[in-house]
Amino acid sequence: MISTTCLDLGHFTRPAAEWGGPYDRREPVLAYLVRHPGGTVLFDTGMGEGSPETDAHYRPARRPLTVDPAEVGLVVNCHLHFDHIGANQRFPGVPALVQRTELALARAGGHTIDSLLPGVSWQEIDGEHAIAPGVLVVPTPGHTAGHQSLVLDHGDRVTVLAGQAYDFAHEFRAACEPAHKLRDPYRAWFARLAALAAGRPARVLFAHDRDLWEGVLPAPR
Repeated sequence: MISTTCLDLGHFTRPAAEWGGPYDRREPVLAYLVRHPGGTVLFDTGMGEGSPETDAHYRPARRPLTVDPAEVGLVVNCHLHFDHIGANQRFPGVPALVQRTELALARAGGHTIDSLLPGVSWQEIDGEHAIAPGVLVVPTPGHTAGHQSLVLDHGDRVTVLAGQAYDFAHEFRAACEPAHKLRDPYRAWFARLAALAAGRPARVLFAHDRDLWEGVLPAPR
């Protein structure tokens, strides 16, 4: 049996100029604890104690990650922006799965808060990676080149921990509409998620939206 627990790790405020809207937008920061017969996976770890400049820009309100490090056998980050890797350093020696492309971007500078990268047992992967039966990392590039999601196969249904593959559930919902034109590189991974679900009911959960998407993922188009 595979179970998922949502962890509320606070929120930050995205300035209007950053997202092109008429107002500043408050966004939750959500992580997920996944328990499966072989162990426990932590998907994202919330906001780090970042730089003063980052805090002034985003005005974060942090909630502590209360997961016992001894319980976690693996960390998976959807990508390496500061609001997804903030507590990675609390898990020394625990492998943290990251796409090789994403880690290269982060190490090149200007991608995240650099002080959050050392002291983490990064495990680089290229493409899909099976963690355990029914627990699969799937690349979902777009927000960043190395973005990845976690697909959980429950047998009769599928859960997708989509991170920031889309910012909000309503954006994912729009992408499921027949008339919607998927942008590259979204097209390939959207089709892959549909193929993995194989017509079964799916739930898609996000990093910055408490809403979720539920339904049958449309066939590749």
